[in-house]
Amino acid sequence: MTAFPRTRNAALVGAVCSGLAAALVGCGGGEDPDAGTNGVGKLSAAKIESRARKAVDGAEAVRLSGSVVTKGRTYKLDMRLKKGGGIGHLSSKGSRFELLRVGNELYLKADADFWARQEGGSSTSDSAAASKLDDKFVKVPSSDPAYKQLSGFTDMDLLLDGLLGLHGKRATGDRGSVGGTRTIRITGGEGSGGSLDVSLEGTPYPLRLQRAGGAGVLELADWNEDFALKAPDKGHIVDYGRRITTGN
Repeated sequence: MTAFPRTRNAALVGAVCSGLAAALVGCGGGEDPDAGTNGVGKLSAAKIESRARKAVDGAEAVRLSGSVVTKGRTYKLDMRLKKGGGIGHLSSKGSRFELLRVGNELYLKADADFWARQEGGSSTSDSAAASKLDDKFVKVPSSDPAYKQLSGFTDMDLLLDGLLGLHGKRATGDRGSVGGTRTIRITGGEGSGGSLDVSLEGTPYPLRLQRAGGAGVLELADWNEDFALKAPDKGHIVDYGRRITTGN
């Protein structure tokens, strides 16, 4: 059998590699990490962030779950939000309650223990008053200082705009997955400025946020999935008539 010269073998190998370059990475047979994706993994970190922001701006609904640290207080939340309102649960410093906002109307629902702490819980009358509020929706007056603080957790645009910012020089991080969806991570300040995991499938929505300075971790899911949002029945609404706080 006649052997091909070494130079001819090299030329043939090079031709094969060139022909497969569109589908393979090198000649090792490794799969293209961007095959079947939305292509944002090929972009710079700044452009990925821009695409994610654009996707958020065009979204109609989202679910946020995880923790947020603000003004030294940690809140755990699980909220479904859309244009015009939101519903979900929030907890902080041992207090857990449900929030519901429909338009400008904000309602809070909690158990008797929560309301007993509002009353002071120092007398039988306090306990009796708290029991009447147990598992009922209380309308939070717009003049109550708690209104602005709590309604912010039900405002999709305000909440996302305040949470999604990274700080420092942007860089592309590792590929991974969130909830079974492939993602690409972008970081700010080498990670100290937060990180954002952006979907590589379909619309490049942000799917996980790690806030700068350890200020919480949130997962963002159910993008554009609508849900029912309506005011409580009148029989389930009671008037509290006092200022509401959210901690002990």
